[in-house]
Amino acid sequence: MTSIDQIIDDFAFLDDWEDRYRYVIELGKALPDLSEDKRTAENKVNGCASQVWLVSHTDGGADPLMTFEGDSDAHIVRGLVAIVLAAYSGKRASEIAATDVIDIFNRIGLVENLSTQRANGLRSMVKRIRDEAARAAA
Repeated sequence: MTSIDQIIDDFAFLDDWEDRYRYVIELGKALPDLSEDKRTAENKVNGCASQVWLVSHTDGGADPLMTFEGDSDAHIVRGLVAIVLAAYSGKRASEIAATDVIDIFNRIGLVENLSTQRANGLRSMVKRIRDEAARAAA
């Protein structure tokens, strides 16, 4: 999986939004498919116009290491899932709960170039992950 730092660097080199959208779609294509048994109502993210599923895994402990799997039925949104997972997966719950990657997305101009529905869906994904991390760290 591409790191969030690599994604930020790549965005800096892409001048127009056509190229950036293509890059987001490519990130989504590189995301491993989520198995059908994980595409449940429990794993579905509410607030997204397209279907999005997120699955959390923790290694236990007081401040567990968290990893995530995700998928979407829409190409651009699947790319956004890949970016969110790059930002959060493999970090401690306390760090995830304290980090709002929407700031990063604003910095690279991603949010302002998404439709309102997609931007709201992105916020819903981030909120869900941060809420799960806060519960895991509690």
